[in-house]
Formats: sequence, structure tokens, C-alpha cells
Amino acid sequence: MGNFNTVVFDMDGTILDTLGDLTASVNYVLEKRGYPPRTRDEVKEIVGNGVINLLTLSLPEGIMPADFDVMLEEYLAHYKENMHKKTAPFPGILALLKTLREKGYKIAVVSNKMDKAVQSLNQHYFGEYIKVAIGESEGVKRKPAPDSVFKALAELGAFAHSAVYVGDSEVDIKTAQNAGLPSIGVTWGFRDRSVLIEAGADHIINAPEEILGILDE
Repeated sequence: MGNFNTVVFDMDGTILDTLGDLTASVNYVLEKRGYPPRTRDEVKEIVGNGVINLLTLSLPEGIMPADFDVMLEEYLAHYKENMHKKTAPFPGILALLKTLREKGYKIAVVSNKMDKAVQSLNQHYFGEYIKVAIGESEGVKRKPAPDSVFKALAELGAFAHSAVYVGDSEVDIKTAQNAGLPSIGVTWGFRDRSVLIEAGADHIINAPEEILGILDE
């Protein structure tokens, strides 16, 4: 273990491939209202900044339904019932988490998903390794605000100067910057390498195990 003893992960696009289930829930509420469905690639481009943003950008341009709040509730209910159908950890993630645990690293996940979904997904897929999971909730500002990262560090009993942040999007890199943590951008997620470079990622990796080399520096 080098200068770091704590790793904070983003969830969607970083440790979990949630795109299939997200797309299905988005299209459920769109098609129910006669709007055209979105492709996986379209959803991939707009996910990562909270559910309200996801649904707003999924609507046809210039459209804001009067029943948007109902649409949001329907989306959340559908996603709650279907979020395990196509979702799975990215290849190499479980092995990485196991190694981090064995080496004594503190691990947390922070996400702009609703907190209940974050807790459920984390427990289902990573409960053996990740004990602290923070999602969007009242009183905790969404990323790129650093609030969720600071809350995770506090629950871990960890400090920013010995932590790194791992994510797949420009929102994640900005979150790390706002929290004062070095950032590791991953290329297997929902954004291209060019987005991570432009956002100013401190490191960019192509496979989960590459995180270990950075931590040992």
C-alpha cells in the first residue's frame, strides 16, 4: 500500500454495467406516453447526472409533459422492480474488490442514483466488499458537488489526503476535483477516453487491475 488506503468508486459505468436496465425503464415511461424510445447509446450519453436529468433529456426536444412528476414516479417504480435483469459487474471488478479488501483498503461507492437503488444494487452485487454506499438523497447534494464523497469518507473513517476517486465520466472527474481527491478515469464505462482527458483526469485506465499500480505508487 502506497500513499493511499481508501478507494471511492462511482457506480454506473464504473463498477456496474446498468445500461440495459436503465434503458428499459426509460423506454417504459416514454412508450407509455407515445414518445419514441431511446437506444442504449443515446441513454449512455445522458446517464450519470441524476434521474431527473436522465428523463428530461430522454424526452423529445422541446417537450416537458405536465405529468412529469408522475412519469418520474413510474420510472422509479419500474426500475426498482427491474434493475437486476440485465445489470452486472464489469469484467474484473469483483476480482479487484476482493484484492483491495485483502490488502486492507477502505472502499466506498458514491452515485447520483437514488439512494435506495444504490443501497440495493450495492448489497446485491458487492455487499461482501463494499460496506459504505451513498446515493442521491435529501440533504446530500448530487455530484459533482463533493458532499457524497465527504459523507462516504466520514462513514469509512477515512481522509481525503489518502483517498482516490474512480469514475467513468466528466461528472466524476469534476467530483474528484471538488473533493480534492486524485481522479482515476475508466475507459470501459459510459464515456469515451476523450471526455476523461478533457475533464482533466489524473489517471486513465483500460482495465480494473490497473488501479492497483496507481495505488502502489
